[in-house]
Amino acid sequence: MTDPVTDPGPGPAVAPPTPATELSSPKDAVGGWLQTLRTGDIGSLPVIIGLILIVVVFQSLNPTFLNAFNLVNLCLQIAALGIMATGITLVLMLGEIDLSIGSVSGVAAAVLLVTHVRDGLGPWVAVLLAVLAGAVIGLIQGSIFAKVGVPSFIVTLAGLLTWQGVQLRILGEQGTINLPPVGTLVRLAQFSFVPRWLAIALAALIPLLYLLFSLMTRRRRVSTELPVMPLWLPITVAVILFVLLQIVVAKLYLDRGVPWTFVFMIVIVVFFDWLLRRTAYGRKIFAVGGNIEAARRAGINVNLIRISVFTLCSTLAAVSGVVAAMRLGFANQQSGSGETLINAIAAAVIGGTSLFGGRTRRYAPLLGALVIGAIANGLELLSLSSDVRLIVTGTVLLAAVVIDALVQRSRTSHGR
Repeated sequence: MTDPVTDPGPGPAVAPPTPATELSSPKDAVGGWLQTLRTGDIGSLPVIIGLILIVVVFQSLNPTFLNAFNLVNLCLQIAALGIMATGITLVLMLGEIDLSIGSVSGVAAAVLLVTHVRDGLGPWVAVLLAVLAGAVIGLIQGSIFAKVGVPSFIVTLAGLLTWQGVQLRILGEQGTINLPPVGTLVRLAQFSFVPRWLAIALAALIPLLYLLFSLMTRRRRVSTELPVMPLWLPITVAVILFVLLQIVVAKLYLDRGVPWTFVFMIVIVVFFDWLLRRTAYGRKIFAVGGNIEAARRAGINVNLIRISVFTLCSTLAAVSGVVAAMRLGFANQQSGSGETLINAIAAAVIGGTSLFGGRTRRYAPLLGALVIGAIANGLELLSLSSDVRLIVTGTVLLAAVVIDALVQRSRTSHGR
């Protein structure tokens, strides 16, 4: 006889767990991809299309655009920009802004040149002091913003003026200081290139890591019974990426090759992308930028996250200033001024970092730096004036912001 209390009886049938759905056919895969686009998850598609159009237009107007010599120069030119864009990406992730990064990079360049050339310190000691100066500046500004409650726009706008004055004071009446033309820093930034075998190996490692992380993500989605793309898709993308990177490397080594500063920039971009997506600290940045009140209720120390992000941003701005001074071979009163600030913000936004906070694309600083650098480089090859360059860059930035706003609206309407 069954226990009437503990026996559940026949009851409703319980459906077994639904296995993960694999979109195995190309038609299903394309349909799934189009569905994600409709819900606002467009990925890096706009910036990739834009980059292709930029290359096609400038190559058609000037056949030297894809010349090996010019491509190596482009790699040298965007290294500092990509590093600074990485820092501003972190701040934008919080839904905030840092207007002082150009001035901070100028201060770092001034500290580097004064301590190394005037005071006679070793090159790496001077580099360390310059980067530490940037970190201290970021700590000060982040603390005022987080602890006192002054809006980041005001704090960093004041910083833009203050640190520009500090830069002028450090440089003194001379104004311009040159690095030793045969010194370690100039040799590293202007004349040091990756051995060809190592560049080929790195170009093979990148698609391999992409495939590895794609398979790890796929396995997690399978374990949580979410739809997954077919296995052939990441393999195909990895193969295409491998072929493209090997072609680029072969092209660059028709001239000098891959600059070490460019590799350094890529390492920084990849490291901070990993930090954002694979660590608890990165998830806290996403949480604070996405919904600050929810982050507080989840026990996240919001002030600590804010201070640390502004410190990292200024530190990377200082690193960028050091790299720029090493490449140019000097620092002066104009270091970090002009288009430095707007180009860094534009690179981050064009690459796919949302101005609304809490969202960024994979390797957004690298993609954005490539777009900004390609535009500037192509316009210089066409011998167009700076006013045209500013108009084109501003138009591209506005288009990126409009796309971001439309994506945000689409995500909100689809409950994402």
